[in-house]
Amino acid sequence: MANQSSFSGSTVDEAEIAHFSAMAAEWWSPTGKFRPLHKQNPTRLAFIRENIIAHFGLDEKAQSPFAGMNMLDIGCGGGLICEPMTRMGASMTGADASEVNIGIASTHAKENGLEIDYRATTAESMAEAGAQFDVVLAMEVVEHVSDVPLFIKACTSMVKPGGLMFMSTLNRTMKSWALAIIGAEYILRWLPVGTHQWDKFVTPDELEAAFENTALIMTRKEGMIYNPILDRWSRGADMDINYMVMCERPE
Repeated sequence: MANQSSFSGSTVDEAEIAHFSAMAAEWWSPTGKFRPLHKQNPTRLAFIRENIIAHFGLDEKAQSPFAGMNMLDIGCGGGLICEPMTRMGASMTGADASEVNIGIASTHAKENGLEIDYRATTAESMAEAGAQFDVVLAMEVVEHVSDVPLFIKACTSMVKPGGLMFMSTLNRTMKSWALAIIGAEYILRWLPVGTHQWDKFVTPDELEAAFENTALIMTRKEGMIYNPILDRWSRGADMDINYMVMCERPE
């Protein structure tokens, strides 16, 4: 079990929790305030699925390739990642600091006949309890926490030897300020104003540096690129705005 003193402090930004709790009723509306995440989800899931299958040598044609694996989605929100991962066979735990989000996620899972272990808690609390998973997911979360190094330390401690961690976030560039904040929040109104704070965006180099003092090694980075004409996201080398990473914990 992890030493409690090694995770002293908090990753919770109360203003961020209040902001997302206020929008929680719209988590499962594909045209609501979380529309961008619904649009991103196929791209995020493809990256996760492809790399888990390759890393663990699973059957890519199987309907439930993740059967027998336990996974954590930290900062799970309304469960947009937990539910499809459960349908692919994973035993999912979804954790979020917002009790309102967890309530929405739990209700939606029950309505769809899915068994998901949802918990209103934090990464550091779970790490202190010694939780361990084959795969840890932290998608669109790190830019909302109050202490990035502590969050990374807590998340990585929960990855079993031989396991994986996936993260997606926003790069801190002038392009991301222009498109992810000015464009998405003020012009297109995809998101409520104030959803993101540009100074909390994390560059790929900063994120990689945060992993240096952990047991994990960043082995893959990919950009997520939005095509406004097709209204669709795709994967590519451009990480100027949105990007995803995979980290491995050696055996």
